[in-house]
Amino acid sequence: MKLAYSFIIPVYNRPQEVKELLESFSELQFTEPFEIVIVEDGSSESSEGIVTSFSDRLNISYYFKQNSGPGASRNFGMERAKGNYFIILDSDCLLPPQYLTTVDTFLKNTYYPCFGGADAAHSSFTSLQKAINYVMTSFLTTGGIRGNKKSVTNFEPRSFNMGISKEAFQKTRGFAKIHPGEDPDLSQRILKEGFKTTFIPNAFVYHKRRISWKKFYTQVKKFGMVRPILNKWHPQASKITFWFPTCFVVFTIASVLLGVFYHSLFVAPLLFYIALIFFDATIKNKNLYIGILSVLALFIQFFGYGLAFLKSTFYIKILNKDPEIQFPQLFFK
Repeated sequence: MKLAYSFIIPVYNRPQEVKELLESFSELQFTEPFEIVIVEDGSSESSEGIVTSFSDRLNISYYFKQNSGPGASRNFGMERAKGNYFIILDSDCLLPPQYLTTVDTFLKNTYYPCFGGADAAHSSFTSLQKAINYVMTSFLTTGGIRGNKKSVTNFEPRSFNMGISKEAFQKTRGFAKIHPGEDPDLSQRILKEGFKTTFIPNAFVYHKRRISWKKFYTQVKKFGMVRPILNKWHPQASKITFWFPTCFVVFTIASVLLGVFYHSLFVAPLLFYIALIFFDATIKNKNLYIGILSVLALFIQFFGYGLAFLKSTFYIKILNKDPEIQFPQLFFK
C-alpha cells in the first residue's frame, strides 16, 4: 500500500503558531506530495489569512467550524482529508526538516497503523518552555515514563505527534469528547480493535507546551483529573507509575514535617532529589537559570497532577461517580 499523508491540525486562537508551524512545513526534506488540513475550531482570531499566504508553497485545506474541542476537530479533519494515513499535530509544534522522511522510512520498513513520537525543546524556546519541556520528558520525572525505548510496542501516542491510518480511524471513529485524555483513550480503543501501535524514536517534534506557570499548572491538573477516568474505562492500561506524583506530594510533605519537628536529616532525600533535577536540567540545557526553573516546574507538575489524581480517584473509583457529572469541565458537548 502506498502511503499518502495528511497532516491534521486543529487550531484555536493561535494564528502566530500556525504561521511558525507552516514555515517549518515548507522546510521539510520530504519530496513526495502530502496534504495539510487546518481545522479552525470556532476561533475569534482567524488563521485563514496566514493559511492562504502559504497556499502557493504547500498543499493546504482550511476549514472553519463551531467550537467543539480538539478531539472533534481532529475527527472533522480526518473525515475530509484525502490521504490514507493521518498525522496529527498540535498547532504549537514545529517540525524538524527530517520529520516526515523519518516517519515514512520507518513505516515503509515496518508498517504500523498507529504511531507516536517524542517532543523536544527548540533552541528558540524561552527558558520557561525549556524547563517545562524538561520535566515533561525527563527520565527522572513522570514525563520519562512514556516514550522510552523499552516500551515501543503498545505505545500510547499523544496527539501533539501521532499517526493513525484511515482504516484505524474509521474502525474506532476517532477521538472521544473528553479533553485532555482523548489521545490515550483513542490509543487504547485502537489496541482493542486489534491494531498495533508503536513509538518511532527519531520522529520528534518541537513542542512549545504552556507559556506561563498558570497555564502549565492548569494543564497538569487536568491530566491528573483525567487519568482515573481513563483507568476506569481501560483498566488494562492502568499502571502503578500513575501514582508517582501523588506519592511525591506525600513524601514532600512528610519530609518537611519530620525535618521540622524531629530531625533535619529527614529532609535529606528530598534535597538530594531536588539537587539531582537541578544539576541534570542545568547540564542538559547548558543553562543554570533553566535548572532553577526546572525545579519549580517539577513541583508544579507533581503537586498539580498528584493532588488532582488523588481527588479524581476518590470520586471516580471510591464513590463511583459519573465522570461527566463530576467533572463536566473535562468533556465537550
